[in-house]
Amino acid sequence: MSDETPDTATVLAMPMPLEPELDAAREELVQLIRHITRGQDGTVECAVPGLQVHCISKPDGPKHGFATPALGLIAQGSKRIIVGDDIYVYDPMNYLVTSVDLPVCGQVCVTSENEPYLGVRLELAVDEIGDLIGDEKLPAKANAPASRGMYVNRIAMPVLEPVLRLLRLLDTPEDIPIMAPMIKREIMYRLLVNGEGARLRQIALHDSHTQRIAKAISALRTNYAQSLRVEDMARAVHMSVSSFHHHFKAVTAMSPLQYQKQLRLQEARRQMLIAGTDVASAAHNVGYESPSQFAREYGRMFGAPPLRDKRRWLGEAGNDATSMEAA
Repeated sequence: MSDETPDTATVLAMPMPLEPELDAAREELVQLIRHITRGQDGTVECAVPGLQVHCISKPDGPKHGFATPALGLIAQGSKRIIVGDDIYVYDPMNYLVTSVDLPVCGQVCVTSENEPYLGVRLELAVDEIGDLIGDEKLPAKANAPASRGMYVNRIAMPVLEPVLRLLRLLDTPEDIPIMAPMIKREIMYRLLVNGEGARLRQIALHDSHTQRIAKAISALRTNYAQSLRVEDMARAVHMSVSSFHHHFKAVTAMSPLQYQKQLRLQEARRQMLIAGTDVASAAHNVGYESPSQFAREYGRMFGAPPLRDKRRWLGEAGNDATSMEAA
């Protein structure tokens, strides 16, 4: 995807067969995930900090949530993620990198229950990426134009092979404290030098446009219930209002106001479905003064008014309707 901000953009997984070496590695990834999940649906939080594996044989509808900085790999199945007007579709031939916090809507696709979605998610620490850039003297321009905080890249053995080693490490937990940090560092290095890795570098570069927007996003997530003054946000990150608007949309595929709206609605939904908060209180808690406006925007985003959505969710035992992992 270019650095320009299109009205609508679709990023598709490239329909190309895997080379024999990559295909064998993908098959090992399938077996490792099956081994870790024991063939059961769900998410496993692994002993390696920040590492998750997923197995989903019966995907339901789209899930709304927040994607945070991470690497997402798919061993089997595919995934469709919507960010603003952008659509990302990826599968075992590609990996997904998220560099900033983004409100997303995602849906898993499987061929059959016998071939479930199998995925890996590894959190990426921005400070560790910054250390790596400094240590390895990787070239990057702090004044480079901001670009999307999510991208899809063609899978390559230098990325996949250390991920396999990290998963194998789970069978020898005594080795994790020493080996896992080194393998994770290798994975981050490979992401930085492979394909569009320059995008990932921007998030860790001091005073880059992308890092400034990331700081604004962090402040917005902390103060989502407050009235949004774009002028104040731009001033806080030392940008003009026009430049801030341009770079914010370049990174997130939406305006600051749209970002805040999605953030508020997702938090209100979490409060209602998980914490049991009533509709009026949830709307007030996230900054809505008009209950009718809240109900209207909620229904537009989630496909049903708040009360109906809550009843639907309560009737679906075991369904986590509030989260969407980015693996």
